[in-house]
Amino acid sequence: MAAPLYQAKAEFFRMLGHPTRIRVLELLQAGPTPVRDLLADLDIEPSSLSQQLAVLRRAGIVTAGREGSTVVYALAGGDVADLLRSARRILTVLLAEQGTLLAELRAAD
Repeated sequence: MAAPLYQAKAEFFRMLGHPTRIRVLELLQAGPTPVRDLLADLDIEPSSLSQQLAVLRRAGIVTAGREGSTVVYALAGGDVADLLRSARRILTVLLAEQGTLLAELRAAD
């Protein structure tokens, strides 16, 4: 049985485990963004974006505010941006290693 701390960590990473949520977080790294701009960049249905934003909001990693009649979302803190940058670095190394292996396999033919 997993300790509560590890269970909480697993839930956190599961929450991040959706392509739309990852893309939203990447877009929000540029700063607070109105929902209409997120919709334009994501090309998904408003109801789908609303569901994904709700998950991120419940997790406490994004905040929502109003500017007039416009709802604007932002990252709750810089740690999320740091996590995304770390993930990008890890993926870059992994993909580079796969590319090297692929090149070796092709050269062996």
